[in-house]
Amino acid sequence: MEGDSTNLDAAIESLLNVEKQMRLAGDVAGTRKAVIDIVELCYKAGAWKTLNDQIVLLSKRRGQLKQAITAMVQKAMEYIDLTPDMDTRIELIKTLSSVSAGKIYVEIERARLIKRLAKIKEEQGKIDEAADLMQEVAVETFGSMAKTEKIAFILEQVRLCLDRQDYVRAQILSRKISTRVFEADPSKEKKKPKEGDNIVQDAPAEIPSLLELKRIYYEHMIRYYSHNNDYLEICRCYKAIYDIPAIKEDPAKWIPILRKICWYLVLAPHEPMQSSLLNATLEDKNLSEIPNFRLLLKQLVTMEVVQWTSLWEFFKSEYENEGGALGAKAPEDLKLRVIEHVLLSLVNVYLVILLYICLLNLNSCSVQNILVVSKYYARITLKRLADLLCLSLQEAEKHLSDMVNSKSLIAKIDRPMGVVSFRTAQDSNGVLNSWAMNLEKLLDLVEKSCHQIHKETMIHKAVLKA
Repeated sequence: MEGDSTNLDAAIESLLNVEKQMRLAGDVAGTRKAVIDIVELCYKAGAWKTLNDQIVLLSKRRGQLKQAITAMVQKAMEYIDLTPDMDTRIELIKTLSSVSAGKIYVEIERARLIKRLAKIKEEQGKIDEAADLMQEVAVETFGSMAKTEKIAFILEQVRLCLDRQDYVRAQILSRKISTRVFEADPSKEKKKPKEGDNIVQDAPAEIPSLLELKRIYYEHMIRYYSHNNDYLEICRCYKAIYDIPAIKEDPAKWIPILRKICWYLVLAPHEPMQSSLLNATLEDKNLSEIPNFRLLLKQLVTMEVVQWTSLWEFFKSEYENEGGALGAKAPEDLKLRVIEHVLLSLVNVYLVILLYICLLNLNSCSVQNILVVSKYYARITLKRLADLLCLSLQEAEKHLSDMVNSKSLIAKIDRPMGVVSFRTAQDSNGVLNSWAMNLEKLLDLVEKSCHQIHKETMIHKAVLKA
C-alpha cells in the first residue's frame, strides 16, 4: 500500500513538472493534457482525497490557464457518480464548486454542481440547506447557458422555496421567467453566433423540453397562488396548461384540467377578467364533454337568482370527486359568491360597473346572484332578501353590512320597517336632471300617442267613405 502511494506521488510529481513547463511556455493543449492526466491518475488509483488536493493545487498555480481549469473541472465531474460513498461524492462536489467559484468560464459547471449538491441535500431531508444552496446561483446572467437549462434551474429554485413555504422568495424567483418565452419557436431562434458573442452550450439530455417546462412552471405557480386562495390566477394557470398541444390531444389529460378551470372560475371574484374567461370557456367545444360544468357556468352568465341549497346538492358530488384539490375553504367561498350574486342583483343595474372593483374583497356564485337581483330591485324587504340568499335575517343583514362597509354596495336598511333600499342619494343637480329626463320621456310618449290616435282616426274615416 505504501509502495502504491509512493508510486502515485512520484507520478503526480512528474506530471506536475510537465504541467509547469507547458503552462510557462503558454502551451494550452499541453497544459490541458497534463492536468487531465493528473486527475485520471488519482481516479484510477482510487485516491479521492489526493484528487481533491490536486484539483485545489492546480487551480491555484500562478498563471494557470483558463482552458486547463475548465478541462480539469469537466473531467473531475465525470467521476462524481463513480465515487465509492456519499461522503466522498459530497466532498468532491464541494471541492469542484469552490474551485469554480467566481470564474465566469466555468460558471455553468458550477451551477450544475450546486444543483447536484442541492439534490443530495434534499434527499437527506435538508430542504432549507438545499434551497439556500440553489439561491446562491443567478443563472439568468449566464450568457452561454442554454435557455431551457436556465428555466429548469430557476424552476428548481422556485420549487425548493415552495417546499420550505418561502412564498415571497418563490414569487421573486418566478418573475425571472417571462411567460412569453414559452410561446417562442425554438427552431426559429437558432442563429449563427456573431464574432465576440458567447457560444451557447447545448442543454444536457435530462433537461425537459420548452413545453414541458411551461407545464412545470404553471404547476409551481398554482402551488404559489393556492396558499392565499387566489382563484382567478389559479384558473389562468390551468388555462395555460390546457392550451399546451400535448394536453389538448389527450382527453384523459385535458378533462381534469378543464374541470378545474370551471371550478376556479366559479370561485373567483367577479371582475372583468373573470367575466372574459368565463365567456371564453363557455365557447369551448370541449365543454360539451362535461355537461354538468357547462350548466354551472351557464348559471353564472344567466341573469337568474341561484339558490345555494339546490346548487350545492347538485354539485356536491362533483366537488368531492376533486379529492380536496380545491381546498377546504372552497364550499364556504362558493356560498359567499352566491350571496354576492343575489345582493348585487338587488341593486339598480347601473351600479354594476361601479361594483366590479369593490367585489374583489368578497367571496363566487353569490356574485352572480347579486348581479341578477340588481337588475330587478331598487327596494326589497329584508325577509325576502334573506330568502333569496338562503340565510337567516341576521346573516343576511351581516353580509349586506359588510358589503356596504367595504364600499362594494350602496344600500340603506330601515330596520323598523325591515326594508333595504339600494337607491343612491342624489344632489340637487341630479334630481333636476332626473325630472327633466322624465318630462322629456313623458312628452315623447304623449306625442307618440297623439300620432297613433290621429293615424287611427284617418284610417277610420277612409273606411267610412269607402
